[in-house]
Amino acid sequence: MKSISLPAMLMLFTTGLFSADPPSAQLSNGQITAKLYLPDKNNGFYRSTRFDWSGVITSLEYKGHDFYGPWFQRIDPAVYDFNYDDQGVVSAAFTAMVGPGEEFNTDGTALGWADAKPGGTFVKIGVGVLRKPDETKYDHSKTYEIVDPGKWTVTKHRDSIDFTHELNDPSSGYGYIYKKTVRLVSGKPEMVLEHSLKNTGKNPIKSTVYNHNFLVLDKQPPSPDVSITFPFEIQSPRPPRKELAEIRGKQIVYLKTLEDKDRATTVIRGFGDSAKDYDIRVENAKVGVGFRVTGDRPLSNVGFWSIRTVLAVEPYIAMSIEPGSDFSWNLTYDYYTLPSSAK
Repeated sequence: MKSISLPAMLMLFTTGLFSADPPSAQLSNGQITAKLYLPDKNNGFYRSTRFDWSGVITSLEYKGHDFYGPWFQRIDPAVYDFNYDDQGVVSAAFTAMVGPGEEFNTDGTALGWADAKPGGTFVKIGVGVLRKPDETKYDHSKTYEIVDPGKWTVTKHRDSIDFTHELNDPSSGYGYIYKKTVRLVSGKPEMVLEHSLKNTGKNPIKSTVYNHNFLVLDKQPPSPDVSITFPFEIQSPRPPRKELAEIRGKQIVYLKTLEDKDRATTVIRGFGDSAKDYDIRVENAKVGVGFRVTGDRPLSNVGFWSIRTVLAVEPYIAMSIEPGSDFSWNLTYDYYTLPSSAK
């Protein structure tokens, strides 16, 4: 398969949101309506090399509220990660994901990076086979040349959509069949992300995966109306800036509305080795809604990041898959109104 050169890729990214009209699908179960962008190496919304290309949810509406959408005003390949200008937030191409976007990492790099020689290949799950440049340090906030984007198969239904990504890279020894289903539960304001990863290569797959959860709820900035709640007492080796937010027991709360270049972040510890701690609530009292996400695997790490346009709780899980074996995990999202605003 013909590779996608880095200069050609960057030229595409300078035009805006990657494509004027990227392939998409709409799902509904009568309570939730969601719009998803579909993986497409030529016209997809996201074609960079950090995030998984499947399950890109650009809008999810419930009772007149929209939980997701772009948190940036434009994309500029000259920017590292993100920045600001007179128009608003400017994102780099590799960071410009929306919705509950997911990323796979292996020891802070990607599968096969450590063993690949310059010009050789390594693998980013959910993206493809990538070319290693003449550099010793991997940077997920960088666009790499895609040698082989693998084979994507998408099957659409009224209230669900199935993604399958098949990849085989004999050069690095890695291969997999990755499946993700985005499903709206019948009769409930609930969404389930179902995943499985089968190792079809000769090397073990050791990886973490996290969900970035780019919350852009009704385009409201993070503020004292917002609370983030965990089922455990939060510990942090790096608390948020004390003038922006603070940890109160099991909660993170904002002390002011984020504006300008404010950035409230923290690293979250205190969880145990049971899946019961993968239970996170984010609520906004001003708009009167919230969501709860639960996972069926234990947490291995949790990050938290927010700026004036987006709030992101980033829970990780870990996996180790021997050749011929597979691994599965599910995330369940419940969307709800707060008692004082229930209709």
